[in-house]
Amino acid sequence: MSEVESATTELKTQYAAQVAADLERNTKEQERIGAEVAALQEQLSALQHDQSLLVNLQRTLGAESLAEAGSSEEESVTAAKPSLPRQASAETKSGRRKKATASKPKKAAAAAKPAETKASSPAAKLPTLVELIHNHLGRQSEPRSSAEISTALAQAHPDREIKPKVVRTTVEGLVAKGHVQRTKQGSSVFYTAAETPAADNSAEQEPVTA
Repeated sequence: MSEVESATTELKTQYAAQVAADLERNTKEQERIGAEVAALQEQLSALQHDQSLLVNLQRTLGAESLAEAGSSEEESVTAAKPSLPRQASAETKSGRRKKATASKPKKAAAAAKPAETKASSPAAKLPTLVELIHNHLGRQSEPRSSAEISTALAQAHPDREIKPKVVRTTVEGLVAKGHVQRTKQGSSVFYTAAETPAADNSAEQEPVTA
């Protein structure tokens, strides 16, 4: 009877040890999977945040391109309108005086050219927000936050309506394209101009100088 009891006790001890080992292994596996899930959740949140920034940037760039296209069309229409009455007056005077018709069309064309250049020159010299941000960061020796960039651009260009949210979205778009580098210090995010080859810089500056 004592041998049976000792065998039963030994068997219970083995089962208890096996259950404890299985329980410990199960707990460790749960911890490992939980850590992986947390890491994946963090990556998913970062991707969703970047997606929202890129969508906002796409909408902003689309609105700016539409506004620039509309302004160029209005300028072309206003530059073309003054030539119509001048042509009509030249045609009426041509029936009366032949000598005046030879000189006045030349004067009208000469007067129309400065008007066209004056109307088109402000639009050609007006830089975009992307160019303003890129040039501003290129002149800085230390990283700058989006709020600092927005304040500096608003002070340098008081005639333009520069919103901090649009500036931050545009800077994030430049980060996505590799033109700007983003660094994080604690809870704050700072930006610096990315170092690009000289050929790339000259290629980007050619449309602005033109």
